[in-house]
Formats: sequence, structure tokens, C-alpha cells
Amino acid sequence: MRILLILGALSVSLLYYGGFYQWVHQPVSALCDATNPFSGTVCDYPVSDGEKVKVTLLLENEGLHRVKAALYGDETLAPLQPGQRVSGAAYWQDAAVIHDTDVTTFTSRGVHVLLYRGTDLIISDGAEGSWRYLPQRFAKAIKDKLVLIYKDDPVCAAFMTAELTGDRSGMAAADYTKLSEVGLAHLFAVSGLHCAFLVSLLGFLIPTGRRRLFAGTAIGVLLFYMMAVGLTPSVVRACIMQIFLLTAPLFKRESDGMTSLGAALLVILLVNPFAIGSVSLQLSFAATLGLVWLAPKMMDAWGRAGEKWPGAFRAALRFLLANGAVTVSALAFTVPLTAYYFNILTLVSPLSNLLIVWAAGWNFMLGFVTVLIGFISLPAAQVLSAFSAILIYYVRAVVGVLIKIPYHAVYFTNRLLKYWLIYAYGMVSVCCLTRPRRGKYALATGLAAVALAATVVLNAQSYYAGDLNMVTLNVGQGECVLLYSRHEAALVDCGSSTSGTNAGAIAADLLETLGIRALDEVVVTHYHADHTDGLEDLMARISVKDIYLPDIEDTGGVREKITAMAAACGSKISFVEEAAHCSIGTAEMTVYPPVGEGDSNEQGLSILCSLRQFDALITGDMDGDTEEKLAETYALPDIEVLLVGHHGSRNSSSKAFLSAVEPETAVISVGRNNSYGHPADAALYRLQATGTAVYRTDLQGNIRITVKKGDS
Repeated sequence: MRILLILGALSVSLLYYGGFYQWVHQPVSALCDATNPFSGTVCDYPVSDGEKVKVTLLLENEGLHRVKAALYGDETLAPLQPGQRVSGAAYWQDAAVIHDTDVTTFTSRGVHVLLYRGTDLIISDGAEGSWRYLPQRFAKAIKDKLVLIYKDDPVCAAFMTAELTGDRSGMAAADYTKLSEVGLAHLFAVSGLHCAFLVSLLGFLIPTGRRRLFAGTAIGVLLFYMMAVGLTPSVVRACIMQIFLLTAPLFKRESDGMTSLGAALLVILLVNPFAIGSVSLQLSFAATLGLVWLAPKMMDAWGRAGEKWPGAFRAALRFLLANGAVTVSALAFTVPLTAYYFNILTLVSPLSNLLIVWAAGWNFMLGFVTVLIGFISLPAAQVLSAFSAILIYYVRAVVGVLIKIPYHAVYFTNRLLKYWLIYAYGMVSVCCLTRPRRGKYALATGLAAVALAATVVLNAQSYYAGDLNMVTLNVGQGECVLLYSRHEAALVDCGSSTSGTNAGAIAADLLETLGIRALDEVVVTHYHADHTDGLEDLMARISVKDIYLPDIEDTGGVREKITAMAAACGSKISFVEEAAHCSIGTAEMTVYPPVGEGDSNEQGLSILCSLRQFDALITGDMDGDTEEKLAETYALPDIEVLLVGHHGSRNSSSKAFLSAVEPETAVISVGRNNSYGHPADAALYRLQATGTAVYRTDLQGNIRITVKKGDS
């Protein structure tokens, strides 16, 4: 009977999803890949990333059914207010399929179309100022007030804004990266933790014994807060569960966590079935499932621990065990998801949560009280803010210590790690299914730890085969090349224009997997984003000794940004005006200055890495004519490996250049289904005509070339 009920529920779910798709998404999809008129109401305040502005609209076009769109444009969109109406014409892009790749980032939030290159925009007042948009105005007021309260401390302002509202745009990339690395990213993804903090704060403010008043107030505040922070699936789930928890005693009912969790998921998916693709919802649901189902079982199993200990010691042990049960139960269900989506397993997560979550809770409550007082008296709020500042700097200090612990996290760049994960979950499953036996879980944990250590060591040894390794990382449409020998390493470029791909995180994951915590050199061929936008995240995790840059004009501000990051991290900047030489272990690297003219592609640096008779050449985004000039200017040897210029564009790797350097192997760093048509058929034909073996990151992923002793 249960199987029939489950199958019936699945059938109804599929039918509902299909109907929703046909009713909501299909009419939008029919208008995509073309320029069409649009008209809609602004849902929230615009968001700017410094280059473009995004504003979310509820479209009012005939034939569409409550469809949201993300309109991208310039700074003229920045002054828009919630409730205003915007109309015009724009290019429509299906938010579910971008560059022939299925994407859930937008549809999981109810956004079904992306609008670009808006023209003839007409802006009217619409419902601006309506009470419907009070939560959005309140959230903006909180952000603005925090800036004033912490006017002399932007770090605290950004930290507090992120914790109270989930808006991390003001946080330094280094701070957020470090918090994520030690398993604390959930502090800034508004969900159950924040709702619990908010309800706890109300518990302090409302007299005990006023149960109905407390429940009614808490439910109203939670609903308002849910709308203020943006109705993300994770916060909706948390608020619905809290409402179930608050109302159950009023009806003289026991609160059932599994029922409220299922009800929350049902409500979310009824409103938007695409929300199932939300990573935050999946993580939030998985963590809560662990807390509701597994944590009580763990506490029951540990219930008699320390019974004979003195009172204070017993209380301390119970506190540690309770924290451990909460953290481990949440991790048990979220580790596979974080491995799949974020490529990481954070080993210090239990410790970091024990040391920091309590401080985050008090900081949240203090911050809320501080900002509310700030609306009445700014000087009083600034005085009170000193207490939350202490907590914020405590958190940053602890994170700074944890991040320095070797192997505080391991990364699924290590291909053996996924097999270890299967082994570890298999061991736990066996323990759960077998007869109770003392010490079996301790034995399983010990065996899993030994297996994990072996996995890390064996993987690192496999990467250190040979005297020199060259790894072209799969960063999509971009470039990032790692050269390492004898634990010395250099990186050439670090960027990607592929949406959702973080070249800095990819490079840092590999480096930390190899046990490399510092780069001797980073070379930036030129300042385009697809070669540089990962550097900030990279340098947040990996120290860099020397950075080589081209001394060319940059109107995008990237040169200044890299210079500022170098100053903050203590890295030395060298602008290459003549050939520079440095060593990487047993290999030699030569960085050539720009030889071309024209745009920055032709004025980039080029790199030659040599070991004995092996030579690898990297030319950035140069076209064939500039590469020919490079070969004429410098006495280049015959090349064993050529990183093909400009991702294999039509004008790269000319016949004359290939004849001059005679590459044996060509590597093309390129994104799958990219909009540029890279690599071009003409470039591939020229390479194949010379007998060059061609490898591509879009087809083979990371490409590692190893030079062993005796190789020519």
C-alpha cells in the first residue's frame, strides 16, 4: 500500500510539474531568442555588480502568467524603486537554458526569462510606495542604517548586513571564502538558523507565559522577515517550519518535525515546482532532515554519557555532545550535496560550528536590536555596535586560525575521494543495519579516517609523478594553467567567462589537494575577465610571492584591482618590459613582454616553460600575426606543447607561426557550447595539417602533461 501511495504521489507530482511548465514557462520560451516588447512591475531594488545592473520584474505581457524576469542594463536602472512599472523592448533569453546548458539558478527563484539590451525604456510610478513593498523598503533601510552605524568599520557593516539580510555583496571575497572553507557559509544564507535566532530574540523581549502573544507576534515577524530577505526557498522552508512549531502548542498538539518539513516542501513546490533545483533549498532540506531525524537518535545513544561525572563536567560534556550531534546529523545529509555542487568536504566543520555558531547567534540578536535602536538614536546604536563588533572580530580571528590547519578541508579534485565517500557511507549503513555492538561506530570512524588519509596521500603522490607537470584547468571559456615542479608552482592566468564557473576556486582546490599553499609566481597575460576574474578568490586561499603583469593600459580597472590585492596580500608586482626569467623547481620559466600592437589581446605577455628538451609555450589571446612577431623577436625553440592562442579563435595559430615553433601537442582551453564558436574549424585544420595532436578542456576536462626523467 505504501508503495502505491508513493507511486501515486510521484505521478501527481509529475503531472503538476508538466502542467506548470506548459502554463508558466512554455509561453515565455516561445518568445525567447528574439527581441520583443515587455512590460512589468519592479519587484525589488536593483542590484549592481559594478559593471551592470540587474532588476527583477513581474511581467505583465499578455499571455504570460505571473512570470518574473531579470532585466540587465546600465546604471540608468539603478534608481528604480519597487512598485514602479518599466516597459520597452529587449532581447529575451530563456533562463532555463543558457548556451545549450540547463540552468536552475534563475527558475528555482521564479525567474523564467533574462532580458538584455533594453531599449526605449519607459518608467512610470506604478504602485511605488505601496504597503505591499514595505518588507523590501525595510530591508533596504536596514542595509542603509548599518552603513551609518558602522561608518568607520566597513568590515563589520558588511558582515552584519550579510548575517541579517543574506546580502553578501559588501563582504570582501577573502572573508567569505575563508568562512566557506571552514564550513560556515550557512551563516549568510538566510534559513532556519536565522529564523531560530529571530524567534530567540523575541523570546527575550516578550514576557514568559504570554504564549499566544508570543506565537502571534513571532509568526507575524517571521512572515515579514521572509518577504524582506527575498522569499528564497530556504527561508520559506524555515519560516513555515517555525510557524508549525509555534502553533502546535496552541492547539495542544505535539510538534512533528517530519510533518512540518514535508508541509514546507509541499507549499514551496506548489508555488514553484522549479524550486526543487535550488541548491540552497536542497541543502536546507537535507540539513533539517538530519536535525529532525538523526540528531534525536544520536542524543538518545549518547544520553548516559558522563552520568558519573561531577555536575559542571557533565554539563560541559552534554553541551559538547549536543553540538556534535547537531553538526554531525546535518553533515550526514549535506556532505554529498556539498561534494557535488561545491567540490569540498570540510573536515573542521564540527569544530568551527562549535566555536562560532553561538557567537553568530548572539551577534544576530545584538545586530537586530542595534539597527532598530539606530532608527531612533544613531549615537546610541553606534555605542551598542561595539559589542557586536567584538563578536565579529572573534569570528574572523577563529576562522583565521582554522583556515591555517593543514587539510582543514579536502577537495573532490582528488578523484579517489568520491570512492572514499561511498566507502564511508557504506560503513555507516552496515553499522546501522547490524546488531548493536559496543564500539562498532568508533571502529567504523577510525577505519574511515585511515582510509581518508590514505586517499589524500595516494592522490598527491600520483600528481607528483615526473619532474615537471603542466595542468590546463577546465575553467570553461577562460584560461588557467598550473606549472609545478618539486613543490614549487606558478600559475598563468586565472579567469572564466562561463556563468557559474569560479576559476579561482578551481585552481585553489587543485593546489590545496596537492598540498601547495603558496604560489611562487602568478603571470597575467592580459587584463580581460576570462583571464583574471578568479584571482581574488585564488589569493584569498593561496599566498602568492610574485605577480607578473603587462605594463599596458587597462580601462576596466582590473590592473588597479590586482595591484591593490597584491598590496593587501604582500605579493610583489613586476611589470614586464623585458624578458624575465625565474625557476619552478627544476624547470625554467621565461616571461616575454608584449610584442604586438592594437587591443590588449595583442599586447599580452607570453610564457615559455622549459625543462631539458621539453618546452611549453603560452601566448594568451594573441592572434597569429602577433604570435609570428613573437617568434621573430625571440629565438623560440621547437615546442612540445602549445597552449593555443585565444581559445582557438579563427585568427590564432597561423600557418607561419606553427611552422616556426613546430608544436607536437596543442591544448585548447575553451568552454563547452560557447557563444564565440571556439575553437574555430580553421584553427583546428591548421593544427591538424601540421600533425599536431589536439586536446581540449571542453572535451577532456583538466589536461595534465607530465615530463618524466629521460623524456626528450
